Amino acid sequence: MTQQTALAPDRTRVRTARNAVFVVFALAGVVFSSFASRIADSKAELGLSAGQLGLTLFAASCGSVLALPFAGRVADRIGAARTVVTGMVVAGLGLVTVGVAVDVARSRPLMAVGLFFLGMGVGLWDVAMNLEGAAVERLLGRTVMPHFHAAFSGGTVVAALVGSLMSWAGVSLVPHFLGAMVVTAVLGWWGVRAFLPRVVEVDPVVAGDGVPTAVPVKPRSAWLEPRTLMIGMVVLAAAFTEGTANDWIAVGFVEGHDLPAWAGVLAFAVFLSFMTLGRVLGTGLLDRHGRVPVLRATFALAAVGSLMVVFGNPVLAYLGTAVWGVGASLGFPVGMSASADDPARAGARMSVVATIGYTAFIAGPPLLGFLGDHFTVLKALLVVTAMVFLAMLVIPATREPERTRVEQVDAVAAE
Repeated sequence: MTQQTALAPDRTRVRTARNAVFVVFALAGVVFSSFASRIADSKAELGLSAGQLGLTLFAASCGSVLALPFAGRVADRIGAARTVVTGMVVAGLGLVTVGVAVDVARSRPLMAVGLFFLGMGVGLWDVAMNLEGAAVERLLGRTVMPHFHAAFSGGTVVAALVGSLMSWAGVSLVPHFLGAMVVTAVLGWWGVRAFLPRVVEVDPVVAGDGVPTAVPVKPRSAWLEPRTLMIGMVVLAAAFTEGTANDWIAVGFVEGHDLPAWAGVLAFAVFLSFMTLGRVLGTGLLDRHGRVPVLRATFALAAVGSLMVVFGNPVLAYLGTAVWGVGASLGFPVGMSASADDPARAGARMSVVATIGYTAFIAGPPLLGFLGDHFTVLKALLVVTAMVFLAMLVIPATREPERTRVEQVDAVAAE
Protein backbone atom coordinates (compact mmCIF):
# COMPACT_ATOMS: atom_id res chain seq x y z
CA MET A 1 0.00 0.00 0.00
CA THR A 2 1.42 3.41 -0.98
CA GLN A 3 1.65 6.34 1.37
CA GLN A 4 -0.89 8.23 -0.69
CA THR A 5 -3.41 5.39 -0.51
CA ALA A 6 -2.93 5.06 3.23
CA LEU A 7 -3.23 8.71 4.14
CA ALA A 8 -5.34 10.44 1.51
CA PRO A 9 -8.91 11.13 2.71
CA ASP A 10 -11.84 9.83 0.69
CA ARG A 11 -13.95 12.11 -1.52
CA THR A 12 -16.65 12.49 1.12
CA ARG A 13 -14.10 13.75 3.64
CA VAL A 14 -12.68 16.19 1.10
CA ARG A 15 -16.14 17.51 0.21
CA THR A 16 -16.90 18.02 3.92
CA ALA A 17 -13.66 19.98 4.27
CA ARG A 18 -14.59 21.98 1.16
CA ASN A 19 -17.92 22.95 2.72
CA ALA A 20 -16.16 23.89 5.93
CA VAL A 21 -13.76 26.13 4.03
CA PHE A 22 -16.75 27.82 2.36
CA VAL A 23 -18.18 28.60 5.80
CA VAL A 24 -14.89 29.93 7.19
CA PHE A 25 -14.36 32.18 4.17
CA ALA A 26 -17.93 33.50 4.44
CA LEU A 27 -17.46 34.28 8.13
CA ALA A 28 -14.27 36.20 7.37
CA GLY A 29 -16.33 38.27 4.96
CA VAL A 30 -18.98 38.88 7.60
CA VAL A 31 -16.43 40.14 10.14
CA PHE A 32 -14.66 42.37 7.63
CA SER A 33 -17.82 43.83 6.11
CA SER A 34 -19.50 44.40 9.46
CA PHE A 35 -16.90 47.07 10.08
CA ALA A 36 -16.57 48.25 6.47
CA SER A 37 -20.32 48.82 6.19
CA ARG A 38 -20.14 51.26 9.12
CA ILE A 39 -17.08 53.24 8.01
CA ALA A 40 -19.19 56.19 6.86
CA ASP A 41 -21.09 56.18 10.18
CA SER A 42 -17.81 56.02 12.13
CA LYS A 43 -16.39 58.90 10.11
CA ALA A 44 -19.45 61.04 10.81
CA GLU A 45 -19.71 60.07 14.50
CA LEU A 46 -16.08 60.99 15.21
CA GLY A 47 -16.06 64.00 12.86
CA LEU A 48 -13.09 62.77 10.83
CA SER A 49 -11.82 64.27 7.59
CA ALA A 50 -10.95 61.97 4.68
CA GLY A 51 -7.27 62.21 5.61
CA GLN A 52 -7.91 61.43 9.27
CA LEU A 53 -10.07 58.46 8.33
CA GLY A 54 -7.35 57.18 6.00
CA LEU A 55 -4.72 57.34 8.73
CA THR A 56 -7.04 55.61 11.19
CA LEU A 57 -7.74 52.78 8.74
CA PHE A 58 -3.97 52.50 8.35
CA ALA A 59 -3.91 50.83 11.80
CA ALA A 60 -5.80 47.80 10.46
CA SER A 61 -3.33 47.51 7.61
CA CYS A 62 -0.41 47.60 10.04
CA GLY A 63 -1.93 44.79 12.11
CA SER A 64 -2.43 42.62 9.04
CA VAL A 65 1.01 43.16 7.57
CA LEU A 66 2.72 42.47 10.91
CA ALA A 67 0.87 39.15 11.20
CA LEU A 68 1.17 37.96 7.61
CA PRO A 69 4.91 37.14 7.43
CA PHE A 70 4.48 34.74 10.36
CA ALA A 71 1.03 33.38 9.48
CA GLY A 72 2.30 30.63 7.17
CA ARG A 73 4.87 29.53 9.74
CA VAL A 74 2.22 29.49 12.49
CA ALA A 75 -0.12 27.44 10.29
CA ASP A 76 2.68 25.01 9.46
CA ARG A 77 3.36 24.55 13.18
CA ILE A 78 -0.12 24.36 14.72
CA GLY A 79 -2.31 23.65 11.69
CA ALA A 80 -4.75 25.71 9.67
CA ALA A 81 -7.70 25.08 12.01
CA ARG A 82 -6.01 26.39 15.16
CA THR A 83 -4.59 29.36 13.26
CA VAL A 84 -8.07 30.26 12.01
CA VAL A 85 -9.46 30.07 15.56
CA THR A 86 -6.66 32.33 16.81
CA GLY A 87 -7.42 34.81 14.06
CA MET A 88 -11.14 34.75 14.85
CA VAL A 89 -10.55 35.52 18.53
CA VAL A 90 -8.13 38.39 17.86
CA ALA A 91 -10.31 39.86 15.09
CA GLY A 92 -13.43 39.63 17.25
CA LEU A 93 -11.78 41.49 20.13
CA GLY A 94 -10.62 44.15 17.70
CA LEU A 95 -14.06 44.57 16.13
CA VAL A 96 -15.81 45.00 19.47
CA THR A 97 -13.11 47.48 20.56
CA VAL A 98 -13.85 49.56 17.46
CA GLY A 99 -17.52 49.63 18.40
CA VAL A 100 -16.75 50.76 21.94
CA ALA A 101 -14.34 53.41 20.63
CA VAL A 102 -17.01 54.96 18.39
CA ASP A 103 -20.15 54.49 20.49
CA VAL A 104 -18.85 54.96 24.03
CA ALA A 105 -15.38 56.49 24.18
CA ARG A 106 -15.69 58.69 21.04
CA SER A 107 -11.96 58.05 20.71
CA ARG A 108 -10.08 57.91 17.43
CA PRO A 109 -6.91 56.45 19.10
CA LEU A 110 -8.95 53.63 20.67
CA MET A 111 -10.58 52.99 17.30
CA ALA A 112 -7.09 52.66 15.80
CA VAL A 113 -6.15 50.12 18.51
CA GLY A 114 -9.23 48.07 17.72
CA LEU A 115 -8.51 48.23 14.01
CA PHE A 116 -4.93 47.08 14.63
CA PHE A 117 -6.13 43.89 16.33
CA LEU A 118 -8.90 43.44 13.79
CA GLY A 119 -6.29 43.58 11.02
CA MET A 120 -3.93 41.23 12.87
CA GLY A 121 -6.66 38.64 13.40
CA VAL A 122 -7.85 38.86 9.81
CA GLY A 123 -4.26 38.43 8.57
CA LEU A 124 -3.77 35.17 10.48
CA TRP A 125 -7.22 33.97 9.52
CA ASP A 126 -6.72 34.87 5.84
CA VAL A 127 -3.50 32.93 5.24
CA ALA A 128 -4.68 29.87 7.19
CA MET A 129 -8.00 29.55 5.37
CA ASN A 130 -6.29 30.04 2.00
CA LEU A 131 -3.80 27.28 2.82
CA GLU A 132 -6.66 24.96 3.71
CA GLY A 133 -8.47 25.99 0.54
CA ALA A 134 -5.38 25.25 -1.58
CA ALA A 135 -5.08 21.78 -0.03
CA VAL A 136 -8.73 21.05 -0.79
CA GLU A 137 -8.31 22.37 -4.33
CA ARG A 138 -5.36 20.04 -4.99
CA LEU A 139 -7.26 17.01 -3.71
CA LEU A 140 -10.31 17.84 -5.81
CA GLY A 141 -8.15 18.30 -8.93
CA ARG A 142 -9.97 21.38 -10.22
CA THR A 143 -10.15 25.11 -9.60
CA VAL A 144 -12.26 25.98 -6.56
CA MET A 145 -10.33 28.79 -4.87
CA PRO A 146 -12.43 31.54 -6.51
CA HIS A 147 -15.52 29.81 -5.12
CA PHE A 148 -14.05 30.08 -1.64
CA HIS A 149 -13.39 33.77 -2.21
CA ALA A 150 -16.93 34.04 -3.58
CA ALA A 151 -18.08 32.73 -0.20
CA PHE A 152 -16.03 35.51 1.40
CA SER A 153 -17.68 38.02 -0.93
CA GLY A 154 -21.09 36.51 -0.19
CA GLY A 155 -20.44 37.02 3.49
CA THR A 156 -19.48 40.63 2.84
CA VAL A 157 -22.67 41.19 0.82
CA VAL A 158 -24.91 39.86 3.59
CA ALA A 159 -23.03 41.86 6.21
CA ALA A 160 -23.11 45.00 4.05
CA LEU A 161 -26.88 44.73 3.62
CA VAL A 162 -27.26 44.20 7.36
CA GLY A 163 -24.95 47.18 7.94
CA SER A 164 -27.04 49.32 5.59
CA LEU A 165 -30.15 48.36 7.54
CA MET A 166 -28.42 49.08 10.85
CA SER A 167 -27.25 52.46 9.57
CA TRP A 168 -30.74 53.34 8.33
CA ALA A 169 -32.29 52.27 11.65
CA GLY A 170 -29.71 54.18 13.71
CA VAL A 171 -28.45 51.09 15.53
CA SER A 172 -25.11 51.72 17.26
CA LEU A 173 -21.98 49.77 16.42
CA VAL A 174 -21.55 47.71 19.61
CA PRO A 175 -24.72 45.59 19.37
CA HIS A 176 -24.22 45.27 15.63
CA PHE A 177 -20.65 43.98 16.03
CA LEU A 178 -21.46 41.72 18.98
CA GLY A 179 -24.18 40.06 16.94
CA ALA A 180 -21.74 39.46 14.08
CA MET A 181 -19.24 37.82 16.43
CA VAL A 182 -21.84 35.50 17.99
CA VAL A 183 -22.71 34.20 14.52
CA THR A 184 -19.01 33.83 13.70
CA ALA A 185 -18.24 31.91 16.91
CA VAL A 186 -21.08 29.40 16.44
CA LEU A 187 -20.54 28.63 12.75
CA GLY A 188 -16.76 28.93 12.95
CA TRP A 189 -16.55 26.24 15.62
CA TRP A 190 -18.23 23.75 13.28
CA GLY A 191 -16.14 24.84 10.30
CA VAL A 192 -12.67 24.37 11.75
CA ARG A 193 -13.57 20.96 13.19
CA ALA A 194 -14.25 19.74 9.64
CA PHE A 195 -10.90 20.83 8.18
CA LEU A 196 -8.60 18.23 6.60
CA PRO A 197 -6.32 16.15 8.82
CA ARG A 198 -3.08 17.98 9.57
CA VAL A 199 -0.90 15.56 7.56
CA VAL A 200 -2.96 16.14 4.40
CA GLU A 201 -2.46 19.89 4.51
CA VAL A 202 1.33 19.69 4.26
CA ASP A 203 2.27 16.29 2.77
CA PRO A 204 3.18 16.57 -0.94
CA VAL A 205 2.62 12.84 -1.52
CA VAL A 206 -0.93 12.92 -0.14
CA ALA A 207 -1.57 16.03 -2.23
CA GLY A 208 -0.59 14.08 -5.31
CA ASP A 209 2.57 16.00 -6.20
CA GLY A 210 5.07 13.15 -6.26
CA VAL A 211 7.50 11.58 -3.84
CA PRO A 212 9.59 13.82 -1.58
CA THR A 213 13.35 13.52 -1.73
CA ALA A 214 15.00 11.09 0.70
CA VAL A 215 17.33 13.75 2.07
CA PRO A 216 15.48 16.99 2.78
CA VAL A 217 17.25 20.13 1.60
CA LYS A 218 16.59 23.43 3.29
CA PRO A 219 15.05 25.65 0.59
CA ARG A 220 16.04 29.23 0.05
CA SER A 221 13.79 31.97 1.32
CA ALA A 222 10.60 32.49 -0.65
CA TRP A 223 11.44 36.21 -0.60
CA LEU A 224 14.26 35.44 -3.08
CA GLU A 225 12.06 33.68 -5.65
CA PRO A 226 11.24 35.93 -8.66
CA ARG A 227 8.00 34.13 -9.52
CA THR A 228 6.73 34.39 -5.94
CA LEU A 229 7.50 38.11 -5.87
CA MET A 230 5.72 38.71 -9.18
CA ILE A 231 2.67 36.78 -7.98
CA GLY A 232 2.81 39.03 -4.93
CA MET A 233 2.63 42.07 -7.22
CA VAL A 234 -0.47 40.64 -8.91
CA VAL A 235 -2.08 40.20 -5.50
CA LEU A 236 -0.93 43.72 -4.53
CA ALA A 237 -2.73 45.21 -7.53
CA ALA A 238 -5.79 43.02 -6.89
CA ALA A 239 -5.89 43.93 -3.20
CA PHE A 240 -5.61 47.63 -4.01
CA THR A 241 -8.35 47.39 -6.64
CA GLU A 242 -10.64 45.54 -4.24
CA GLY A 243 -9.62 47.34 -1.06
CA THR A 244 -10.09 50.80 -2.52
CA ALA A 245 -13.72 49.97 -3.22
CA ASN A 246 -14.18 48.35 0.19
CA ASP A 247 -12.87 51.38 2.09
CA TRP A 248 -13.93 54.32 -0.05
CA ILE A 249 -16.77 53.53 -2.44
CA ALA A 250 -19.50 54.32 0.11
CA VAL A 251 -17.80 57.59 1.10
CA GLY A 252 -17.26 58.45 -2.58
CA PHE A 253 -20.97 58.04 -3.36
CA VAL A 254 -22.01 60.09 -0.33
CA GLU A 255 -19.56 62.95 -0.83
CA GLY A 256 -19.03 62.78 -4.59
CA HIS A 257 -22.53 62.03 -5.82
CA ASP A 258 -24.38 63.79 -2.95
CA LEU A 259 -26.30 60.70 -1.82
CA PRO A 260 -27.39 59.71 1.72
CA ALA A 261 -25.27 57.33 3.79
CA TRP A 262 -27.54 54.33 3.20
CA ALA A 263 -27.24 54.83 -0.57
CA GLY A 264 -23.46 54.81 -0.26
CA VAL A 265 -23.59 51.51 1.63
CA LEU A 266 -25.92 50.19 -1.08
CA ALA A 267 -23.27 51.00 -3.70
CA PHE A 268 -20.79 49.05 -1.58
CA ALA A 269 -23.23 46.12 -1.54
CA VAL A 270 -23.61 46.27 -5.35
CA PHE A 271 -19.83 46.10 -5.74
CA LEU A 272 -19.62 43.11 -3.40
CA SER A 273 -22.54 41.33 -5.08
CA PHE A 274 -20.96 41.48 -8.52
CA MET A 275 -17.54 40.57 -7.18
CA THR A 276 -19.20 37.46 -5.73
CA LEU A 277 -20.84 36.72 -9.08
CA GLY A 278 -17.49 37.09 -10.85
CA ARG A 279 -15.90 34.59 -8.49
CA VAL A 280 -18.72 32.07 -8.92
CA LEU A 281 -18.65 32.23 -12.73
CA GLY A 282 -14.91 32.72 -13.06
CA THR A 283 -13.83 29.23 -12.02
CA GLY A 284 -15.14 27.67 -15.23
CA LEU A 285 -13.38 30.31 -17.29
CA LEU A 286 -10.12 29.67 -15.45
CA ASP A 287 -10.28 25.93 -16.08
CA ARG A 288 -11.11 26.43 -19.76
CA HIS A 289 -8.85 29.33 -20.69
CA GLY A 290 -6.17 29.47 -18.00
CA ARG A 291 -5.22 32.08 -15.44
CA VAL A 292 -3.39 34.60 -17.62
CA PRO A 293 -6.05 35.57 -20.24
CA VAL A 294 -8.85 35.56 -17.66
CA LEU A 295 -6.93 37.84 -15.30
CA ARG A 296 -6.08 40.25 -18.11
CA ALA A 297 -9.76 40.57 -19.01
CA THR A 298 -10.99 41.01 -15.45
CA PHE A 299 -8.38 43.61 -14.49
CA ALA A 300 -9.37 45.61 -17.58
CA LEU A 301 -12.99 45.53 -16.41
CA ALA A 302 -11.92 46.89 -13.01
CA ALA A 303 -10.32 49.90 -14.70
CA VAL A 304 -13.42 50.57 -16.82
CA GLY A 305 -15.76 50.23 -13.84
CA SER A 306 -13.77 52.61 -11.66
CA LEU A 307 -13.82 55.23 -14.43
CA MET A 308 -17.61 54.89 -14.67
CA VAL A 309 -17.91 55.49 -10.92
CA VAL A 310 -15.71 58.58 -11.05
CA PHE A 311 -17.06 60.27 -14.19
CA GLY A 312 -20.62 58.96 -14.48
CA ASN A 313 -23.87 60.26 -13.02
CA PRO A 314 -25.28 58.30 -10.06
CA VAL A 315 -27.04 55.74 -12.28
CA LEU A 316 -23.93 55.14 -14.41
CA ALA A 317 -21.83 55.06 -11.23
CA TYR A 318 -23.96 52.25 -9.80
CA LEU A 319 -23.46 50.32 -13.05
CA GLY A 320 -19.76 51.06 -12.72
CA THR A 321 -19.65 49.48 -9.28
CA ALA A 322 -21.02 46.28 -10.83
CA VAL A 323 -18.37 46.26 -13.59
CA TRP A 324 -15.66 47.11 -11.05
CA GLY A 325 -16.84 44.26 -8.82
CA VAL A 326 -16.56 41.68 -11.62
CA GLY A 327 -13.13 43.08 -12.53
CA ALA A 328 -11.85 42.81 -8.97
CA SER A 329 -13.15 39.28 -8.46
CA LEU A 330 -10.35 36.91 -9.48
CA GLY A 331 -6.95 38.54 -8.92
CA PHE A 332 -6.65 37.75 -5.22
CA PRO A 333 -7.86 34.11 -5.24
CA VAL A 334 -5.88 33.23 -8.38
CA GLY A 335 -2.73 34.75 -6.85
CA MET A 336 -3.23 32.67 -3.71
CA SER A 337 -3.71 29.49 -5.74
CA ALA A 338 -0.61 30.26 -7.80
CA SER A 339 1.49 30.73 -4.67
CA ALA A 340 0.42 27.27 -3.46
CA ASP A 341 1.09 25.32 -6.68
CA ASP A 342 3.82 23.43 -4.79
CA PRO A 343 2.25 22.17 -1.51
CA ALA A 344 5.64 21.63 0.13
CA ARG A 345 6.36 25.38 -0.13
CA ALA A 346 2.79 26.66 0.05
CA GLY A 347 2.97 28.12 3.57
CA ALA A 348 6.15 30.13 3.00
CA ARG A 349 5.17 31.36 -0.44
CA MET A 350 1.64 32.26 0.52
CA SER A 351 2.89 34.31 3.47
CA VAL A 352 5.19 36.25 1.13
CA VAL A 353 2.46 36.80 -1.46
CA ALA A 354 -0.08 37.82 1.18
CA THR A 355 2.41 40.19 2.83
CA ILE A 356 3.13 41.92 -0.48
CA GLY A 357 -0.56 42.03 -1.34
CA TYR A 358 -1.60 43.45 2.00
CA THR A 359 0.79 46.38 1.64
CA ALA A 360 -2.01 47.73 -0.55
CA PHE A 361 -4.05 47.97 2.64
CA ILE A 362 -1.19 49.92 4.25
CA ALA A 363 -0.61 52.34 1.38
CA GLY A 364 -4.20 52.50 0.16
CA PRO A 365 -6.11 54.21 2.99
CA PRO A 366 -3.62 57.05 3.67
CA LEU A 367 -2.95 57.55 -0.06
CA LEU A 368 -6.65 57.75 -0.91
CA GLY A 369 -7.25 59.94 2.15
CA PHE A 370 -4.48 62.36 1.10
CA LEU A 371 -5.77 62.52 -2.47
CA GLY A 372 -9.33 62.82 -1.17
CA ASP A 373 -8.42 65.90 0.89
CA HIS A 374 -6.85 67.55 -2.16
CA PHE A 375 -8.92 66.32 -5.12
CA THR A 376 -12.12 64.80 -3.54
CA VAL A 377 -12.55 61.15 -2.62
CA LEU A 378 -14.31 60.39 -5.92
CA LYS A 379 -11.42 61.57 -8.09
CA ALA A 380 -8.93 59.80 -5.83
CA LEU A 381 -10.43 56.50 -7.05
CA LEU A 382 -8.62 57.06 -10.37
CA VAL A 383 -5.55 55.48 -8.74
CA VAL A 384 -7.19 52.10 -9.46
CA THR A 385 -6.43 52.53 -13.17
CA ALA A 386 -2.72 52.90 -12.45
CA MET A 387 -2.73 49.68 -10.41
CA VAL A 388 -4.35 47.82 -13.31
CA PHE A 389 -1.40 48.74 -15.54
CA LEU A 390 0.97 47.32 -12.90
CA ALA A 391 -1.00 44.08 -12.81
CA MET A 392 -0.88 43.65 -16.59
CA LEU A 393 2.94 43.55 -16.47
CA VAL A 394 3.21 40.66 -14.00
CA ILE A 395 0.10 38.54 -14.66
CA PRO A 396 2.11 35.92 -16.66
CA ALA A 397 3.79 34.84 -13.40
CA THR A 398 0.50 33.24 -12.31
CA ARG A 399 0.53 30.73 -15.18
CA GLU A 400 -0.30 27.26 -13.85
CA PRO A 401 2.19 24.38 -14.10
CA GLU A 402 1.67 22.44 -17.33
CA ARG A 403 0.70 19.24 -15.48
CA THR A 404 -1.98 21.07 -13.53
CA ARG A 405 -3.24 22.78 -16.67
CA VAL A 406 -3.64 19.48 -18.52
CA GLU A 407 -5.51 17.97 -15.54
CA GLN A 408 -7.90 20.92 -15.41
CA VAL A 409 -8.67 20.75 -19.14
CA ASP A 410 -9.31 17.00 -18.85
CA ALA A 411 -11.61 17.59 -15.88
CA VAL A 412 -13.62 20.20 -17.81
CA ALA A 413 -13.88 17.85 -20.83
CA ALA A 414 -15.10 15.05 -18.58
CA GLU A 415 -17.87 17.25 -17.21
